[in-house]
Amino acid sequence: MSAVNLKNVAVLDNPAPFVSPFQFEISYECLSPLKDDLEWKLIYVGSAEDETYDQVLESVLVGPVNVGNYRFVFQADSPDPSKIREEDIIGVTVLLLTCSYQGQEFIRVGYYVNNDYEDEQLKEEPPQKVLVDKVQRNILADKPRVTKFPINFNPEENENGEQPCPSPENVATEINAQGDEPPCSNFSSVECS
Repeated sequence: MSAVNLKNVAVLDNPAPFVSPFQFEISYECLSPLKDDLEWKLIYVGSAEDETYDQVLESVLVGPVNVGNYRFVFQADSPDPSKIREEDIIGVTVLLLTCSYQGQEFIRVGYYVNNDYEDEQLKEEPPQKVLVDKVQRNILADKPRVTKFPINFNPEENENGEQPCPSPENVATEINAQGDEPPCSNFSSVECS
């Protein structure tokens, strides 16, 4: 059984200029007290072909985590366009919101992001060099892909002879708000167990 259930992620300030910070309102519940903090990360995928262009936009520790319901706004700076290949700035990419406990990722929420010029003339006749300050990003917030990984929230229990949880490499389940397999169509409540 999971110690943390992700209840909702609301994408704020969307669509927005490419250079604006990202903001997510995250709601979750904790079913048993955790001795360590939760680590939340936001990762911008800079290229589908090469993960060296990925950027960790923000990483925050949230804790202490006792039994109860929690909500916070997670804000991260926009990606550094100088670390993205010019041909990958305009178009579709992915944004990943992850949560880990004791270095074990247990939830990943992926969003498609469409970056394009807002100005119709720039869309029809794009300049040779991308004008980042004229690019607008649109996070497809209504279609997240949620993947949960089983982890052991209480590793000290393994010392008492209990079986450890399977590693994320061996078992990963993608779910949506209705508990169905992907793609997600709504994200009003997703449980991570």
